[in-house]
Amino acid sequence: MGSYAKLARRALETDTPVMVQIQELIRKAKNPISLAQGVVYWQPPAQALDKVKEIVWEPSTSRYGADEGLPELRHALVEKLRQENKLNKSSVMVTAGANQAFVNIVLTLCDPGDSVVMFAPYYFNAYMSFQMTGITNILVGPTNPKTLLPEIDWLEKTLSGEGNKPIPKLVTIVNPGNPSGVYIPELVLKRISDLCESAGAWLVVDNTYEYFMYDGLKHSCVEGNHIVNLFSFSKAYGMMGWRVGYIAYPTEVGGFGAQLLKVQDNIPICASIIGQHLAHHSLEVGPEWIRERVQTLVKNRELLVKALAPLGKDAVKGGEGALYLWVKLPNKFSDDYEVVRWLVNRHGVVVIPGSASGGPGNIRLSFGGLNEADCEVAAERLRRGLEELVRDGMVQ
Repeated sequence: MGSYAKLARRALETDTPVMVQIQELIRKAKNPISLAQGVVYWQPPAQALDKVKEIVWEPSTSRYGADEGLPELRHALVEKLRQENKLNKSSVMVTAGANQAFVNIVLTLCDPGDSVVMFAPYYFNAYMSFQMTGITNILVGPTNPKTLLPEIDWLEKTLSGEGNKPIPKLVTIVNPGNPSGVYIPELVLKRISDLCESAGAWLVVDNTYEYFMYDGLKHSCVEGNHIVNLFSFSKAYGMMGWRVGYIAYPTEVGGFGAQLLKVQDNIPICASIIGQHLAHHSLEVGPEWIRERVQTLVKNRELLVKALAPLGKDAVKGGEGALYLWVKLPNKFSDDYEVVRWLVNRHGVVVIPGSASGGPGNIRLSFGGLNEADCEVAAERLRRGLEELVRDGMVQ
């Protein structure tokens, strides 16, 4: 047996992507229905798709574009940020989805060994981004057990550098939350921002689900020279496979864009040109198109909440924003991965284990990826599975 050069420790010590594990489970199962991946059931706007069909043959579609994004798309995004998000001092870089946007930001703002803050349950890909870029000091803060909102007192203490601990370089949140589906109200967001500013820490807010708000709630953003906002076309416009997101970074911070460009040029060079054109034409359709579709998800949410009734009324949290319900399993089933495998194999319904997000003993459900008819089938399978789980345990 020959000897081999060693693989990088930072890759080896990064968590295995939970969606890769779930996809493997799905492949082995018989006719499963998925409530796992955070996707939507609709496609991009028809008129936008029609327009990009026309540009397939244009030579510029097959060439590299500007690293930071097509000028016309960036201009439209700056206008969108002003009008919809009340962000007036932000510059834009277009990326291959919000996940790549996050990696760009971590590589631009953090050094190996820096400490960073997330709150559990956290977004698993953000956690992995820190791991694989050498950020070994990931401080996972608590959330309120009832509301799942970040514990502000803990954050204040952590950012104070109490006990001569290093002050974290960066704090990150997803609003509304993945995996929690919880919306962080404007006042709480502002408080988090103020604490970061006082401590000299960056605040990175992932606004992927900005349009996914229910029950009359309204999304809001914060802006400042210490704040980076991330956005995505994937969910809102049903563009998951087209891979287009963007970074809104502070214009007044000198050199920020130049450093971001170094990272961008070494990862995608530029986001897909045809994807960017589709994003631009989708923006022309406007947010009402998205909101109409998002409101159809309210029925899906209701179906799944009913299906979760066997776990008791306090088991279900979140769902006021994004696509997710965060669900507590009975205490005796603390191995959530085992429950997930059992639900797939015995009942043909797929969910995400909470352990992947720092919340063992929970599961995450997505109510975005199915139309109502399919969601009814999934909900029925889930209800039957949970009734059996509570009554008889994991019967094989």
